[in-house]
Amino acid sequence: MKRHRSIFIFFAAFVATSAVAAPFTYVNARFGTVCTFPDEIFNDRQPEPDNGDGQQWLSADGASLTCSGILNVDNDTPKGFVAAEKASTEPNYTVTYSKTGKNWAVVSGLKGGNIFYERRLFGKDGVIRTVWIEYPPTVKSKYDPLVGAIASSLKGP
Repeated sequence: MKRHRSIFIFFAAFVATSAVAAPFTYVNARFGTVCTFPDEIFNDRQPEPDNGDGQQWLSADGASLTCSGILNVDNDTPKGFVAAEKASTEPNYTVTYSKTGKNWAVVSGLKGGNIFYERRLFGKDGVIRTVWIEYPPTVKSKYDPLVGAIASSLKGP
C-alpha cells in the first residue's frame, strides 16, 4: 500500500508542475542505482563519467539531478554521513535539514546560493546509492513538490 501511495504522490506532483511531464526511470548499469523523475523537466542528459558510477541531467531553468552510486570503502553509516555533512567547512555550504533511518540518510540546505536535497541509501552490498537535486531559489515552488517523489524513487537492486 505504501508503494502505491508513493506512486500516486509522485504522479500528482508531476501533474501539479506540468501537464505534460512524463516519468523516466534511470537504472545505472554499474551499481544498479534506480531513480525516477520527469524527463521533460530534466531533459539535458550529461555524458556519463568514465567510471560509470551514475548520470546527471540538467534543466533549462538551472536545476540539476544526479543519480549515482559509490563503493562504501570507508564503511560509512547514515548517522556518520549526516554528522560529516553538518560539520563540513566547505564555503557556501550549509545543511539546514537532516534525517536518518536504519539504512538511509537525507540532507538538505544551501550550496553556492542554490537549494540542494540529497538522499543516500546504504546497501548491504557495500554500495551507497545517491540522488542529488539542486535548484535555484527562484524555482523553489516548481521543484519542492518534486523532490520528495524523486528522492523516494531511489533504490538499488
